Amino acid sequence: MRVDSHMHFWRFDPTQYSWIGAQMDVLRRDRLPDEAWPLLTSRNIDRCVAVQARMSEQETDFLLGLASGYSWIAAVIGWVDLCDERLSQRLERWAGSKRLAGFRHILQNDPNAGALVDGVAFRRGVGLLQSRRMIYEVLVTADQLSVVTDFCRHANNHWLVLDHLGKPDIRKRRFDGWLRDVKPIAALPHMVCKLSGLVTEANDARGNFDVDHLRDYLDAALDLFGAQRLMFGSDWPVCLLAASYERVAEIVEDWSSRLSPSDRESIWGDTATRVYGIPTAAGANPPL
Repeated sequence: MRVDSHMHFWRFDPTQYSWIGAQMDVLRRDRLPDEAWPLLTSRNIDRCVAVQARMSEQETDFLLGLASGYSWIAAVIGWVDLCDERLSQRLERWAGSKRLAGFRHILQNDPNAGALVDGVAFRRGVGLLQSRRMIYEVLVTADQLSVVTDFCRHANNHWLVLDHLGKPDIRKRRFDGWLRDVKPIAALPHMVCKLSGLVTEANDARGNFDVDHLRDYLDAALDLFGAQRLMFGSDWPVCLLAASYERVAEIVEDWSSRLSPSDRESIWGDTATRVYGIPTAAGANPPL
């Protein structure tokens, strides 16, 4: 089974998605499953993981509603206030949602990210998720990797997923600093990493990116995490700021073609199936 581990869906509202600026015309419209499914099938991808794009519980409800109508949306990463003292009660509203795999908080570009992840309330909240076998996804930029390393080290009771390879500054070729800061995170056996969002980080002001340089990051990710802790993600439709869905998949497909069949299967589906508990063709949920 092939899985796209990172897709977004929305009904566009500029007040709800304020991060989608006026210069992002390609994103300023509805992006829904009926548009996405032909893209997946064109690359022989069977399932996807829908990831939150706004920090509200309504976003979680919205994505779960889509998942109930589209069987190929196999897992949802939603949002909830992890610092809320009533978090346990808040989670009860989704107690029957089998496709809710976990949650994400947008730490990226938050100047208070360090204080948040080091705080008692946040760590308690993530600990509660992990006690329920739910995933927390780490969304940071490369300059924040060192800020979340201690948090990642201690939140070790279930999978943590690093989105977008930690958002390296590929555009400005700041490879060495990213490599230095991602290494201690990659060394943690409960960390999994998405090969996603890279074309957007590589794209320059003229709409170009250096595929050869981008492959350096893919090579490093393979060395650091191993194929069994890597998974393909398109970051559609955000990827459209830099490249089509087909091009994003093609870059990873070409790069991974030199790998062994088992490593390719890990990156293209087995890791995501295992981590998100996506039922296999036989209907079983793979173990952690």
